[in-house]
Amino acid sequence: MSATPSAPFLRRVTPGGWAALAWLAGLLFTALLRMRLPGQESAEVFPGVVFLRWDGLTMLVVSTGLALRGSAILVRRPTAALVYLLAAAVVACTPLGVMAIPFAQYLSVDVALYVIAATRPPREANRALRRSLGVLAGYLAVRLLAGWNVSTTTELAVALTAAVAWLLGRSERQTRTHAAQTRAQATEQAVTTERLRIAREMHDTVAHSIGIVALQAGAARRVIATQPEAARQALAEIETASRETLAGLRRMVSALRTADTEAEARSDAGHAETGRTTPTELPGLPEMPGLAALDRLAELTGNAGVRVAVRRAGAPCPIPPDIDLSAFRIVQESVTNVVRHSGADSCTVTVDQRDPETLAVTVEDRGPVPGHARVSPGPGSGYGLTGMRERVAVLHGEFSAGPRPGGGFRVTARLPLPTGVTPR
Repeated sequence: MSATPSAPFLRRVTPGGWAALAWLAGLLFTALLRMRLPGQESAEVFPGVVFLRWDGLTMLVVSTGLALRGSAILVRRPTAALVYLLAAAVVACTPLGVMAIPFAQYLSVDVALYVIAATRPPREANRALRRSLGVLAGYLAVRLLAGWNVSTTTELAVALTAAVAWLLGRSERQTRTHAAQTRAQATEQAVTTERLRIAREMHDTVAHSIGIVALQAGAARRVIATQPEAARQALAEIETASRETLAGLRRMVSALRTADTEAEARSDAGHAETGRTTPTELPGLPEMPGLAALDRLAELTGNAGVRVAVRRAGAPCPIPPDIDLSAFRIVQESVTNVVRHSGADSCTVTVDQRDPETLAVTVEDRGPVPGHARVSPGPGSGYGLTGMRERVAVLHGEFSAGPRPGGGFRVTARLPLPTGVTPR
């Protein structure tokens, strides 16, 4: 629960709602200034000749209608909304008998200037500020040309307030832009880090395969004259290992090249994604783990306070080393997130091999359990999801992550298997 219960309500109020509230507050303040309140000998401001007449009240109603109309379209058409609010401010001043547009009638204009400066392009925001200051200057000019008194200091104060509101909006826009750029850079860094990790793992896999090839080749050379059948078996294993390694390298290089192109496109479009969690390397796991090490992962995670149930569906089938390793890393990262951020005391890992063309892994928990502390309080930053998504994309798979309907969180990855992989 939030420590500030009013925050959700404040977030639900739209910018147009704030502009309307500002206008109504300005009307109330204007009326109170022209009334003798308790403790006062007289009203602060003389009401004016037509303030309480039918024509004065009609102008106030018309100006209120203009202000509410402008507030209603502030989000969809901010420039038009500003015109309505400026017109409302001018019309409302007619029955007040004032020498300058007062601050109360410009409150809603200030809100509109903030919204435009915070959400619209700089050129449009600059035009809005010039238009608002121009109306103030034009109001004084008309009164001067008509030979009426003016209050230049009051108008300067109102103009200063409008400029401050515009500057605050501009600062908010710059802050959002900088935050988006920072998130984009962090996302790119997370993707690069994950791809470097994938490359290191592929290097280790290839080195392991080459070592097997070297051993088998040496054995075949020694027995080829005396035990041709054993030599033939060794050569067959060499061929199999070589083909699997080359296939894995082709998949990896092709996917990384595709990912390079997509990353450039995302960067050009200003794409950004939030959140990161860093994978945890648990001691006691094999150097190059695969799905066969899930039971060991579950045991180590249980020692950390979260029970892991491993379920397998379908007949086990041979999985290429790169896919096997990636599937394990996805499960490991997901389980790490459960331990760190979910507050759950258990999770379920499902490995589905019923489809001979696809390997599916799912990790889900049922949400926080009272009394079970999180290692890292808070929802987490989510860059771990970025890393998992990148790893799945490298293998041309499908990835999804999000809340479960009944509570908790679910991560699912579907990794395509190369053709020719059949159950044992």
